[in-house]
Amino acid sequence: MSFLDCSCISNTQVHSFSIEDHYEDVSQQHLSRDGSTCAVSGAADSDDLASLSADASHYQLLSELGWGFNNLSQVCMARHMPSGRLVAVKRTNLDRCTEDELLQLLNEVLLCRLFRHPNLLTSRLVFGFCCQLWVLTPLVSYGSADALLRTYFPDGMSESLIAYLLHGVLKGLEYLHEMGYVHRGVKASHILLSTEGRVYLSGLHSAYSLVRDGRRLQAVYDMPQHSPALLPWLSPELLRQDLHGYGVKSDIYSLGIVACELVSGRVPFQDMHPTLMLLQKLRGTHCCLLDVAPFPLGEMGGLKVSRSGVDSGIGESVATGSLTRAVAPDRPQSPTLKNHSATFHNLVQLCLQQQPERRPSASALSTHTFFRQVRRHTRDSFLSLMYPAIPFSSPLDTPTSHPLFPPCHGLAPRVDSQDGAWDFS
Repeated sequence: MSFLDCSCISNTQVHSFSIEDHYEDVSQQHLSRDGSTCAVSGAADSDDLASLSADASHYQLLSELGWGFNNLSQVCMARHMPSGRLVAVKRTNLDRCTEDELLQLLNEVLLCRLFRHPNLLTSRLVFGFCCQLWVLTPLVSYGSADALLRTYFPDGMSESLIAYLLHGVLKGLEYLHEMGYVHRGVKASHILLSTEGRVYLSGLHSAYSLVRDGRRLQAVYDMPQHSPALLPWLSPELLRQDLHGYGVKSDIYSLGIVACELVSGRVPFQDMHPTLMLLQKLRGTHCCLLDVAPFPLGEMGGLKVSRSGVDSGIGESVATGSLTRAVAPDRPQSPTLKNHSATFHNLVQLCLQQQPERRPSASALSTHTFFRQVRRHTRDSFLSLMYPAIPFSSPLDTPTSHPLFPPCHGLAPRVDSQDGAWDFS
C-alpha cells in the first residue's frame, strides 16, 4: 500500500531511514562553486537535526503553526525534551492519504533528505509513529512571507526586503535546477524566514525531475498535483500543456508572480475564475506594477522610471494585478499610487516574459542590478527591514508532559488559525 505500511498496521514506531547510503551528496560541490562555503558550513551545522532522537515520545508539541497538503499535514512547534531544542514538526495522517498523495509524500521525503542547501528547507530526520509520518525541520520563527504579508505588511513589503527574500529564493532555485529539478511551487507561502535572516524555500512536494534514463531533458510535460491552488503562480507554458512542454524557466515566471505578490500584498489573478485566468495568461496578459499600464509585454514601449528612483519604504508599495483585478473588501488599500524603482520594474519584466527562452536563468537573475542592495545588509539592518514583524516564540503556559494531541488517534480537526499562522499548502 505505502512505504510506511508497517507503521499503519502494527501501530509500532518505525525508525528513521537513511537515503545517504544510496545517493551521492553533491551539494557541497555546488556550494564550493558558489563561493560561500564558509558561510554555508556553519549554517548547515545549525540546521542539522540528525543528533535529535527519532522517538515521538521525546517531543513536546507546543502550538499549531499551520496546515498543508490538503489539510492532511499539521505543522506544530515542538520541543525536543532531552536537549530543550525547538523544532517544527509536520505530522501527516497516512490513513487519510490516497495512493497519489502517498507517492507525493514519498517524493518530498526523499528530496528533503537528498538535497542540502542553506536556502532549501529540508530534513534528514523522518520517522513514522502510529499512522503518522513525522518530518522534523528547523524552526523558522518569522514564518512564511505570505503570513508576514497578511499580518504585518497588508500593503506590501519594501523593495529592500523583497530583494532580500527573492535573492535567497534564487539561490535555492539555482541549486535545484543544477540538480535537475524544477520546483513548480514557488509562491510566498513557500518562502520562510528565520530570525537569523536565513531565507528558506519549501514546498518540495511539487518538485519534478528533468532526468530520465540518465539523460537530462530540456522539457517535461507533467501537470502538478492539486494545481488549482497553484494556478496564479504557474507559467503559461506549464498551463498550455502542449508538445513544447516546460522546463526550469517555469520557476522564473513563478518568481515574477511572487515579486508582484510581495510588493502589493495581493496574489495576481486571484480574483479571476480559473478559466479566465488561463485565457489571460495564454494571451500574454501579464501582471505589472501599478505605475505601469498593464499591457502584454510585447506591446510595452518601455519602463516608467520612478520619480524618486529609490525604494519607497516599508508598507508603501501597492498592488499589482491583471487587467480585471478586483478590490477585496477585507484588504486595506493604499490611498495613493507609489512608484517603484526602474531596476525592480526590469526584474519583473524579465521574469514574466511570455516566451521561456527569453527569461534569464536563476544564476543569471541573481546577479541582476536589483539585488546589489542585498550585499549591504547585516543582521541589524535585516532586523530593521522586518519592523514591525516579530518572530513567534514558545508559549509559556504549555503543559510540560503531554503532546498537543494524542498521536495514535489521528490529527485533531483543523481549527481557525490565528493571524500569522503558516500556510503550507
